[in-house]
Amino acid sequence: MQFTLLKSKIHRACVTAANVNYEGSLTISADLAERVGLEEYERILVGNMGNGERFETYVIYGVREQGLIELNGATAYLGKPGDRLTIMSFGLFTTEEARTHQPQIIIVNERNQVVGQH
Repeated sequence: MQFTLLKSKIHRACVTAANVNYEGSLTISADLAERVGLEEYERILVGNMGNGERFETYVIYGVREQGLIELNGATAYLGKPGDRLTIMSFGLFTTEEARTHQPQIIIVNERNQVVGQH
């Protein structure tokens, strides 16, 4: 049997830009994405804490150390700069793996600097 469990999470990420004239995705500063194990082009589920919107898209790595969280393409209509997001990815795990699995989670401030980790 396999279980779908939370793999990665960036909690309270602050949207820095929204660009409808882009092919689509969510740009995340590469250092933040890598810190929680998000791969470039990985499918993600995003929840907007300000308006309740939930949507799926994929990760594009942005410039390191810039704190970028940019809504691109159609997702730009689901939030605005300043909105706080929860960004999640999930993985399939065997029963044995599920028993010891611990997701990689960070909490960020309004400048998308890491202030907590689980």
